[in-house]
Amino acid sequence: MDNPKIRFKGFTDAWEQRKLLEFGKATGGTSIESEFSENGIYKVISIGSYSENSIYRDQGLRAVESEKTLNRILNKGDITMILNDKTTSGNIIGRVLLIEKSGVYVYNQRTERIELDSNNYDSQFIYTMLNAPQIRDKIIKQSQGNTQIYVNWPTISQTEYFVPHIKEQQQIGHYFRHLDYLITLHQRKCDKIKELKKYMLQKMFPQNDMNVPKIRFAGFTDVWEQRKLIDICDYVDYRGKTPTKTETGIFLVTAKNVKNGYIDYECSKEFISENDYEEVMHRGKPEIGDILITTEAPCGNVAQVNTINIALAQRIIKYRGHKNIIDNTYLKHYLLSPIFQKLLFEKSSGGTVQGIKGSILHQQNIQYPTFDEQIKIGQYLNNIDHFITLHQRKLEKLKNIKKFILQYMFI
Repeated sequence: MDNPKIRFKGFTDAWEQRKLLEFGKATGGTSIESEFSENGIYKVISIGSYSENSIYRDQGLRAVESEKTLNRILNKGDITMILNDKTTSGNIIGRVLLIEKSGVYVYNQRTERIELDSNNYDSQFIYTMLNAPQIRDKIIKQSQGNTQIYVNWPTISQTEYFVPHIKEQQQIGHYFRHLDYLITLHQRKCDKIKELKKYMLQKMFPQNDMNVPKIRFAGFTDVWEQRKLIDICDYVDYRGKTPTKTETGIFLVTAKNVKNGYIDYECSKEFISENDYEEVMHRGKPEIGDILITTEAPCGNVAQVNTINIALAQRIIKYRGHKNIIDNTYLKHYLLSPIFQKLLFEKSSGGTVQGIKGSILHQQNIQYPTFDEQIKIGQYLNNIDHFITLHQRKLEKLKNIKKFILQYMFI
């Protein structure tokens, strides 16, 4: 097959085979560790600079201007490829970086520089193609070594690839550049909102023995109360015999499913039979809005129940705030807050696996404002979670689109 399955309209010419060495002038990196300095003006590209998604990872390494670095300065449009993996995994062999700006980076040993022939090859196209998993496999399959995995440039330079005319390359490159821009945009938005939530969880709850938080909603001035969990919540501790698992039936929520405020139904799927449900849940069935917290493996993960058709496994305690005293959504966010998570860590015990006894957990103090203020806090933090989820879904959708297109737009 000399044409990809997906092409842009207007392009019909067959793709041609080209060897890697034909893409441009290649130069191997040499050791420049002696030129490293905190006051260096160049960012260093070494084997640790290649992130999983082939975006430059800044390790903080800098190099000074010298005779050694003078001919190692990279230009816009250059591509660098990693040839050596210090580990035995080989999973970073063949990763490439695209240089976006001249005079900023220098490259170290174990990296090959390719100065592309810009008349015949589009840098974004070549960068994307070489990063496509099925394409990079051509390099990985040629790797060798035991203690360290490596590839030799003279060998892999003979690797053949199918490439189209420069105009089609440019069209494909432009498409992936825009797609990468959208992925980066939503990743940054998601990270920014997560930072906002982290900040608000620190400021919306009292700290350092204070009885009011640093940030509150307008109109609320009353001091906060403090009482033990057991005094303001009903609870069920689902300890005991592990129920018999089945292929289908009632979904069993284990400690693995309890995540950062929500139940993850995809990470682990276990079930119990409908006939066993009443016996397993005889201590108390979960209701929508109830709060779950894990006591071990992991300790301190929190989620809020969003469906009644579930069973709860061991190492999970369910809390339900007393009516008009504690809002469950508020309780969820308080249990996730740094102040409570720190307390939980201090009270937990164990070596490799940290855990806390239910009897100790129930005695921990919870600070809370009036019920109306609790509702405001819970709604606000839920809205932040909604925006985080929204951007995460968009991000995953874009990543899946890219993954799909990478499979069918290259040969």
